[in-house]
Amino acid sequence: MKNSPKGFIPVMLTPFQNDGQIDYRALTRLTEMYLEAGAAGLFANCLSSEMFELSADERLQSIRHVVDVVGGAVPVVATGTFAGSLVEQADFVKQVYGAGTEAVIVTTGLLATQEESSAVFNERIFRLMEWTAGVPLGFYECPEPYKRLLSADELERFVRTGRVTYHKDTCLDIEQVRAKLAATKGHQFGLYDAYMGHAVASLRAGAAGLSCIQGNFFPELIVWLCKNYDNPSLSAEVDEVQEFFIRNMGVMHNVYPTVAKYSLMQRGVDISTFTRRKVGDFNSTIREGVETLYGDYHTLSRHLELVA
Repeated sequence: MKNSPKGFIPVMLTPFQNDGQIDYRALTRLTEMYLEAGAAGLFANCLSSEMFELSADERLQSIRHVVDVVGGAVPVVATGTFAGSLVEQADFVKQVYGAGTEAVIVTTGLLATQEESSAVFNERIFRLMEWTAGVPLGFYECPEPYKRLLSADELERFVRTGRVTYHKDTCLDIEQVRAKLAATKGHQFGLYDAYMGHAVASLRAGAAGLSCIQGNFFPELIVWLCKNYDNPSLSAEVDEVQEFFIRNMGVMHNVYPTVAKYSLMQRGVDISTFTRRKVGDFNSTIREGVETLYGDYHTLSRHLELVA
């Protein structure tokens, strides 16, 4: 994925039926919704997808389903490394690539334990590259099982191989983002920021786009921001959108992804709030907060339509 134009890469949800099985009909509609909103690509089989609660077969089947629905309209990336030996991880990477993805995403916290050094981690990355020859890769600083952040030097070293095309950044530190962007400048590579707290600053620093959970509430608003973040005639509106996300960060993170599924229900998406992940109680206070948020979004979106 290249550095321009700026784009939104949704971290996809997995819809379930109320009996806990994957709802593929809802997954089709959800995929279409992302595309209709203007997504530049899709990140399937990620933490938002409840990937750790899916079986290996479910991971592959859901990825293939998304790829089939997309039909080549945009690139699809998906996570390919899970628990197991490096040999097992390399084998699954190849299976995920064979499912039709543009790149396979490596979960940084699963290549080395929290106690193991960067040297150990780096050595395993290069072995994984060797054992998955020809497969484009990306990185995901996933919060689970623990968050292993890449340094700018590490990322530059990996990107320089020509194998790494994508990075979902979760460092939450704009200075680290700027350092990573500077280190990888000039390569066929895109950094997509997950943190909406500094979304505008990240886009202006050269990020390829945004890949955030907030897109599972209001994908059109993320797309609008990616298109207008540097439009001088809309600077006040851009600031307003950035502040909207900062102000509502807590509401959208609380018992996620249940809250995102409930918000989608409010906009008419036929999706259950069932999740396999144990994320806490979706109580009446949280529900009311999401309903208020949805009302505030409608007010903001009407305003943006007037000035767009």
